[in-house]
Amino acid sequence: MSNLTVIKHNDINVVDSREVAAMTGKRHSDLLESINGYIQHLANGNFRSHDFFIESSYIDVQGKERPCFLLTRKGCDMVANKMTGEKGVLFTAAYVTKFEEMEKQQLDISKLSPELQMFKTLFDKVAAQELEQKKLQQVVSETKREVQAIRDVVALNPTAWRKETTEMINKIAQKIGGFEHIQLIREESYKMLDEKLGVSLSARLLNKKKKMALEGVCKSKIDKVNKLDIIADDKKLINGYVNIIKELAIKYGVA
Repeated sequence: MSNLTVIKHNDINVVDSREVAAMTGKRHSDLLESINGYIQHLANGNFRSHDFFIESSYIDVQGKERPCFLLTRKGCDMVANKMTGEKGVLFTAAYVTKFEEMEKQQLDISKLSPELQMFKTLFDKVAAQELEQKKLQQVVSETKREVQAIRDVVALNPTAWRKETTEMINKIAQKIGGFEHIQLIREESYKMLDEKLGVSLSARLLNKKKKMALEGVCKSKIDKVNKLDIIADDKKLINGYVNIIKELAIKYGVA
């Protein structure tokens, strides 16, 4: 938590939203979404959002311009106030400490000699370049992790599809709030399979149970049959279902 960097932007002390996201354990995209919501609320209340959040951008490893925000101390206050628990406490301690350190280090350079003013300007530029390089390295590391996660998803094996898709659904559920979401994700995957392949798993399941009953299979076994068993009967459904789980993993940010 001590690695937060406070920088100068138009004579205002700010921190980069990418650093805030990393420190608070949030996805940067999620933090941007929250900040955009705060800005809307501030506008509704006739507050200047610029006093809290300053729109900015950066260049990612692919050379593309991406949005970010520079947070003033007020902006950090607003983000911290929405957090609870240890992360909220540690983030608050970090930004308060760093802003205070920055304020103590500020000099009225107009009182310096021209030579020292020049050296300070050069130093600030070098420091800013080094900070940007560190942020670029962080983006590279994050990109590598995301690429590996996507590889893990792509590697889902149709021959072990039941086990691997179940594990992936568990990961998705955990990502979006907990294992109580497993059934919701499962139902979403069935719905997508129905729509994409033009089938009705529910109808097939009902027909299978009727056929089992006519064949004299006991009720306890019939009751255990589910839609995964229907998928297992058709190789086309298996491949389609595996691809759908991959799509869901990427959609929900597991990849």
